[in-house]
Amino acid sequence: QVQLVESGGGLVQAGGSLRLTCAASGRTFSSYTMGWFRQAPGKEREFVAAITRGNGSTYYADSIKGRFTISRDNAKNTVALQMNSLKPEDTAVYYCAANSGAVVTLLRYYDYWGQGTQVTVSS
Repeated sequence: QVQLVESGGGLVQAGGSLRLTCAASGRTFSSYTMGWFRQAPGKEREFVAAITRGNGSTYYADSIKGRFTISRDNAKNTVALQMNSLKPEDTAVYYCAANSGAVVTLLRYYDYWGQGTQVTVSS
């Protein structure tokens, strides 16, 4: 069992930055691929970024590539999402998730989810 708690959301102007952090419980954090997803009002939850267990390969959605960076610290059981050059269309609830499998971009393969943190980008 893994429990995930996100933090770092808030209100920021377009062009600004935020850093989201997800803290995980449990001693097996390093064995999970970690992902970030987001859900805007009236839209489906979508993949944002992932970082794999083992070699820490990273994957990004095209919409945020070059602006967001995902990282993990296995010693601290945390995963972070650095978000730069934020746009109003980045406004959403952002969720952290843990995946014990090999498919990293699809929501249904993630086993554990946090409660989410709101990110609002004003124009």
